[in-house]
Amino acid sequence: MLEHLIESLEAAPIVQRGEYNYFIHPITDGVPLLDPALLRDVACAMITVTDLQGVDKIVTAEAMGIHIGTALSLMTDIPLNILRKRSYSLPGEIAVHQSTGYSHGQLYLNGIEKGDRVVVIDDVISTGGTLKAVLAALEDAGAEIADVCVVIQRGTPDLGGRGYTALVTIDVDADGVRVINTCR
Repeated sequence: MLEHLIESLEAAPIVQRGEYNYFIHPITDGVPLLDPALLRDVACAMITVTDLQGVDKIVTAEAMGIHIGTALSLMTDIPLNILRKRSYSLPGEIAVHQSTGYSHGQLYLNGIEKGDRVVVIDDVISTGGTLKAVLAALEDAGAEIADVCVVIQRGTPDLGGRGYTALVTIDVDADGVRVINTCR
């Protein structure tokens, strides 16, 4: 388990964005090509480490959580709920203000009912800004958060004491990506 993910991360190209070493990877960027074996590797690992007991919905944010959430939904038959980057003005819609170390934006949560038991998944966590905002919105909606799982952790994110599982923890510098820990 995770062999495809580790191998692909260690081969990921690095680009400089200012002083930031940014890794380009199919799970986090959708490029280069997203191999089905890699996506299956990630989804199978998430099923193994995530508490899915009695979960009503998988929740993820647009855009890079969608392919992971879709694979997980197909493998578990749990419906997928996507926080979108635009408002649909549906009744009960919750605006989610998110801020990370490199961007600010707004997401919109729809389709979560009070009492829904949800699992939150995402591609990468670095500062925790997006996930912290998503978790707060889910709590505002009255959802019970069963578990949180991300594919890749980079750095030391702050979720305000909330626990989560990362499939892999990485370090990145100009020389490349190093996997420094796995959930195995």
